[in-house]
Amino acid sequence: MPIRVQSDLPAAEILENENIFVMDENRAMHQDIRPLKVAILNLMPVKQDTELQLLRALSNTPLQIDVTFVMASGHVSQHTSASHLNKFYVTFDQIKDNKYDGLIITGAPLENITFEEVDYWEEMCEIMDWAEKNVTSTLHICWAAQAGFYHYYGIQKRQLSEKLFGIYEHKVQNRKEPLVRGFDDIFLAPHSRHTETPSEQIHACKELTILAESKEAGVFLAIAEGGKKVFLNGHPEYDRYTLDKEYHRDLDKGLPIHIPYNYYPNDDPSQKPLLQWRSHSNNIYSNWLNYYVYQSTPFEW
Repeated sequence: MPIRVQSDLPAAEILENENIFVMDENRAMHQDIRPLKVAILNLMPVKQDTELQLLRALSNTPLQIDVTFVMASGHVSQHTSASHLNKFYVTFDQIKDNKYDGLIITGAPLENITFEEVDYWEEMCEIMDWAEKNVTSTLHICWAAQAGFYHYYGIQKRQLSEKLFGIYEHKVQNRKEPLVRGFDDIFLAPHSRHTETPSEQIHACKELTILAESKEAGVFLAIAEGGKKVFLNGHPEYDRYTLDKEYHRDLDKGLPIHIPYNYYPNDDPSQKPLLQWRSHSNNIYSNWLNYYVYQSTPFEW
């Protein structure tokens, strides 16, 4: 699948070296194809890593995607240069008059403060409300899923006794929904968080349909309104070494952190982590794009 991005986006060269078809703006202009317009509200600190992970995850269908990266205007990034943001990102004010086929809202390391304490919370709520009328399907990832549960349904997150950190088993709960088409009964996915949205409250919410759940990690995948809203409580887009980097980062900072569960062979951090979740990650994003974006969006807004 061709992903359309700015030709000098750093992630583009890396993806091309992985034999992933990335189309620059000039070539895309000469094709008589209506690409899917997908906006990515990137709230992660190191935005380049998330750009690469999500573009890689979106690369496994024959659909052409025109990606727009969006930043929160009410926040000053400490880990991504202003030049990168100015060149490759837009603000919500710059796109709010547009229509999009899909919207991805990423996670953010903000779990230890309340939603209302987040410096861009009002803007986040405005974007989620805007998406209900202007986006065919919105995919909320990790912290954004918790934020969505709270904003739409009033379900508050709660603190965990220790960080949920590692690769956990999940079981498919509802095979009627095409979002889990092609999934094994049991599949693995990464988690890295200090809070959770209580599973019992998600189960009690009649507007939500649970598609996959874990005994250790709780509800992993849920949808509402036939897939107009998708909630993904984990990070299937993570690379092989993402948890490794987080583990050593926390060690270096002297933070309490345990070895990521089910990640290193023999729980030995000196060994190469096993990549055990990539196929189901590809399925999630491909199914979302195909069944909830492409097959549901109007040809012309």
